Amino acid sequence: MTSPIDLAGFAAKFAGDDDPWRTFTARDEAVKRAAILHAIGHRPVGRVLELASGNGSNSAAIARMALRLDATEGTREGVDLTARAVAAWPRACASLLVLPGRPPRLVYDVIVIAEILYYLSARDMARVAREMAARLTPGGTIVLAHHRIDFYDFVQHAAGIHARFLAETGRRWTVRTVRRTRRWVVTAARPDDVPRSR
Repeated sequence: MTSPIDLAGFAAKFAGDDDPWRTFTARDEAVKRAAILHAIGHRPVGRVLELASGNGSNSAAIARMALRLDATEGTREGVDLTARAVAAWPRACASLLVLPGRPPRLVYDVIVIAEILYYLSARDMARVAREMAARLTPGGTIVLAHHRIDFYDFVQHAAGIHARFLAETGRRWTVRTVRRTRRWVVTAARPDDVPRSR
């Protein structure tokens, strides 16, 4: 891990290529996306928050299941790409959210966090963890999808990133592994306790 990427680096990637990681077209990404959707559930869900939507490749799929989707992204370039991806769904909105920051709504039934945690410092990840735990409705689900192997631009190691994130919430969780491959894992976490007052 010698050259961590920052928001300017992500912005440059999206400015140069609408799909720099081939998230719309790669078969492995489609398999991961199907796992994320499976973790959300088969029935329509109410309010869904997506962090770090990138170019909107997951957002478009999530929007089909959500009564309301707030797809947030830390770069203006990514917001524009996400807005284009979800344009067919009037109840889906793309907006700028630099992490750690506060999402648009007070509560969500599902929060999707994919391919972002290891780009955050441990301190920023802890702040995001506490914020997301406080925003989740009782009985809600946090869906986590991340690589299991390190890449050169990570700030944190990938191994154990989901467990570290959930530990930072200060809450107890029932965690289900939805799909695991050699490269990535998708988990669904539901709280076992009542959130602390803010």
